[in-house]
Amino acid sequence: MRAPTDLPRRRRPSNRVGLVLVGIVAFVLLLLAISLRGIAGFYTDYLWFGELGLSSVWSGVLGTKVGLAVAFTIAFFLIMWINLAIADLIAPRFRPMGPEEQVVERYHAMVGPHGGLVRIGVAVLFALVAGPGASGQWNSWILFRNRLPFGASDAQFDRDIGFFVFQLPFLKFVVDWLFAAVVIVLIVTAVAHYLNGGIRFQTPLQKVTPQVKVHLSVLLAVLALLKAVGYYLQRFELVYSTRGVVQGAGYTDVKAQLPALQLLIFISLFASALVLVNILRRGWVLPVAAVGLWALVSVAAGTAYPAFVQQFRVRPTESDKERPYIDRNIRATRAAFNLRDTKVNNFDYSTDLNAAALEDNQETIRNVRLWDPPVLEDTYKRLQEIRNFYQFDDVDVDRYGITGSGRTTQILIAARELNVAGIPSPSWVNQHLVYTHGYGVVASPANAVAPDGNPDLLVRDIPPQSSETKLRLETPAVYYGPATGGYAIVNTKQREVDYTDASGTNRTSTYNGVGGVRMSSWYRRAALALRFGDPNPFISGFITPSSKAIYIRDIDDRVRKAAPFLKYDSDPYPIVYKGRMLWIYDAYTTTSRYPYSERADTTRLAGVSGLNSNFNYVRNSVKVAIDAYDGTMTYYVMDSNDPIVRAYQKAFPKLFTDGSRMEPELREHLRYPEDLFRVQTNMYGRYHMLDAAEFYNNTDAWEIAQAPGAVGNATSVVGAGGQIVASREPRMVPYYLLTRLPDEEDEEFLILQPFVPLSRDDSRKDLTAFVVAKGDPDNYGELEAFVMPRQQQIDGPALVNARVNQQPEISQQITLLNTSGSKVILGNLLLVPVERSLLYIQPLYVRSEATPLPQLKKVIVVYSDQVVMRDSLQGALTEIFGSAPSTLEQVPVGETPPPLPSPDGTPPITVAPGPG
Repeated sequence: MRAPTDLPRRRRPSNRVGLVLVGIVAFVLLLLAISLRGIAGFYTDYLWFGELGLSSVWSGVLGTKVGLAVAFTIAFFLIMWINLAIADLIAPRFRPMGPEEQVVERYHAMVGPHGGLVRIGVAVLFALVAGPGASGQWNSWILFRNRLPFGASDAQFDRDIGFFVFQLPFLKFVVDWLFAAVVIVLIVTAVAHYLNGGIRFQTPLQKVTPQVKVHLSVLLAVLALLKAVGYYLQRFELVYSTRGVVQGAGYTDVKAQLPALQLLIFISLFASALVLVNILRRGWVLPVAAVGLWALVSVAAGTAYPAFVQQFRVRPTESDKERPYIDRNIRATRAAFNLRDTKVNNFDYSTDLNAAALEDNQETIRNVRLWDPPVLEDTYKRLQEIRNFYQFDDVDVDRYGITGSGRTTQILIAARELNVAGIPSPSWVNQHLVYTHGYGVVASPANAVAPDGNPDLLVRDIPPQSSETKLRLETPAVYYGPATGGYAIVNTKQREVDYTDASGTNRTSTYNGVGGVRMSSWYRRAALALRFGDPNPFISGFITPSSKAIYIRDIDDRVRKAAPFLKYDSDPYPIVYKGRMLWIYDAYTTTSRYPYSERADTTRLAGVSGLNSNFNYVRNSVKVAIDAYDGTMTYYVMDSNDPIVRAYQKAFPKLFTDGSRMEPELREHLRYPEDLFRVQTNMYGRYHMLDAAEFYNNTDAWEIAQAPGAVGNATSVVGAGGQIVASREPRMVPYYLLTRLPDEEDEEFLILQPFVPLSRDDSRKDLTAFVVAKGDPDNYGELEAFVMPRQQQIDGPALVNARVNQQPEISQQITLLNTSGSKVILGNLLLVPVERSLLYIQPLYVRSEATPLPQLKKVIVVYSDQVVMRDSLQGALTEIFGSAPSTLEQVPVGETPPPLPSPDGTPPITVAPGPG
């Protein structure tokens, strides 16, 4: 039988419904995956801090963030809920009928008996918006809670500086937060009163009930009181004013703005009283009058009057009016940047240097740096990377005692780190289980040159070979470093490759350090797999319960995660210490809240520097020693006079170690950090002047000497009156020297920066001074300025460079070397003080285009009016002085220069200035 055609057809399920369900499931799974990964990251962070023994830091920072978020959320909830409850409590029993009542009736019909839940819901909603953001103030709260006195007072209010650094920022945040919170509560409460019938706009009767008027008046009075407290705290903020010539409260701030703020405090208190008095009166005349009076005084006294004083009283006689405040700024800035104790020496420049004086300073000559770090990095890469899975990321300057002679020698050193991009057959096993670490270091004296023009290596090859005891590595594997990223899993069923020997055989080992998080359970493996975004740590059969995951291996990320409240230098450096390799990281405490101190000039800092920020106080209070094998970190407190680091030490006692416990052999490798020295010398160019009138007129202002041979990159310098003027030429970078200063008995390891007079058009290039910072343990941190005679014009580095370029013999030899497939690289021009004279020394390298390996071929020496270029430093000095001390060069002295070609050819390369 045929089915009847008139029966209803069965509908097929719509595809749309299925797609919607699939979408919902996918979204839920995605949300779950994101949440799981976040939870895994949280858990593995906890394991990482536990591995380092710093769980208290993790819980301390996290607990502070959570505590602030919860406290301010609860506070806002209570403020809102109490006011909404009051609004319901004083609601009128009978609501007058009117055109507005229909909307209100519908609201009450919808809410019905659930009014209490609505109050809670509204309070919770607003609290979750306003409260959690307070967690961002965790650092301010830590400093507030652990505050300590500075032992010095500000010049205006005579309060301890600790109040401004530790207390004022958090107090100001609390007052501003409370004011915003009460404004929100006032608006929401007014809406609640409207819905309850206590406020009516379209009625001929009473528009606001007396009870509602009392409630809103109290809230307005609280706002006025909070404004008064805000004005009171704003008085102290004047010490950071930028209105005047320098930072800090100037004439207008003290004579006009401060009285205006005091008047506004009184007006705010008066307005609060008027609002409360208005409770007893009909209407809102008094509150409106109070707000109008406050607005008038705020504009007239708080803005117009100070602007009038600045324009018509200060500017016509600015130097006289601002003098006492400039003096405050000078004293505060010198204290904040640790420039106050800089020793100033007159450098009695002479040109009577002779061979006997050179011999008397033979250690200085022996340690003149002939290898620039950027050039030597290229050379190390060509000679000593050996395998593609190794890399040199940086070359750093240090000093070591040479075996036998006992003489301290300036050394250039680089760590051979892992290059993940060069791993052969980059499978997951190879990248994370087999090729897990770099291996060893390379080091050479800064002055040593082999006969072929290459550096004379003290540590070389794989495994590292060295005849120097202090440079001998017993644990050469490098698992942590500034160029070591990603993660590694060690103690697996796969052995790790250390290096490949001459026969092509891989030499392997198994990790036996304390570093790494043990993968001892399935949930740890799962959490780590989620963190890394890779299932292999969870499913790989090579991993055992004894395996460890090593992550956050980049030491820059490592130190910042362990102590995020410190600022860090841009140039950590490796040292060999008791057979192990350590990284030394300089850490700083900073604040922008030091009264009257000028904001730091950070124009010459690298972008990655932690000091590339807004601050007006800095101390190099902490040195971090990081073991390159097991990743352990020790935060040594080196400046116990710094109240900020002492506050952090009080908050996190397990993180810090007293600097007195640092072993002397480790202390010998500390050096004055370059980033800090750049900031200090930037500031010292003006802040060496102690007289306010001289400071205002920039009578004796200095700026960093122009970089020789480098033009085209604009920087900023301070002009007359404090304004910024453009400089057409970049500045010299500071560099490390092992030298003996005038009137000193021994050589010292120090960092040096030359200065020239400040000029708007960059025309002044004569040397006016040089500043050094000492790095040896006995005198660590001492700053000294050597000022040139004012009656003499002494060539600065840029002028000396111009004289070198004008020498026909030198330019022709450079032209010859710059042909036939070779390229000349001119190294950094170094100013080296010897007795009361100055030597300028510049290395010259030649790089073949076929094998781009820079080799040292010539050395240029400039002394007084003599310019000489020879095959070695000793040869050039001998040419000038008749004889010279021996150096570490192995280049024959006195070779006859090659015949000179015609002066045409490509110009030489000028090496980019490098650190050290």
